Amino acid sequence: MAKKEQKKKKGLLDKAIDAVTTRDEKAAVEEAEEEAAAASARAVHEASKRQVAESKAERAEEKAKAAEKAAAEAQAKLARLESEKRLAEIREKTKRRAEERAAAKARVYVVKSGDSLSKIAKEVLGDASRWPEIFEANKDKIKDPNLIYPGQELRIPS
Repeated sequence: MAKKEQKKKKGLLDKAIDAVTTRDEKAAVEEAEEEAAAASARAVHEASKRQVAESKAERAEEKAKAAEKAAAEAQAKLARLESEKRLAEIREKTKRRAEERAAAKARVYVVKSGDSLSKIAKEVLGDASRWPEIFEANKDKIKDPNLIYPGQELRIPS
């Protein structure tokens, strides 16, 4: 009971001290709450910045993957084009060879009765004086340029 009596006997000074202490405590609590709110706001801000950074990193990674894919596709297309070009060159070369063979075959003259090398040169080459060219191209078949026979196949030079 002594404590109850002490509480009742508090004087004006004690009451003032209690009021100041309560006010200081309230101010400390408010200050702590403000600091907690500021810390929470900073944490939210940092989390938001982290999310933005992660999002940017993901987009950059996606762009890098897309660039790698595009580069691989371009490389594959280039390889296809190079293959197609090589194939076209081979086809062209084969075609030229076939044409050359056909031209070589087409440039054969079958001697007819009454023909001479100069007559053949005039008819086929357009100039009778080019008969030595025909003779040179057919030395394996003709020993004497004055002696050719009907049915002989002579190569005609270009």
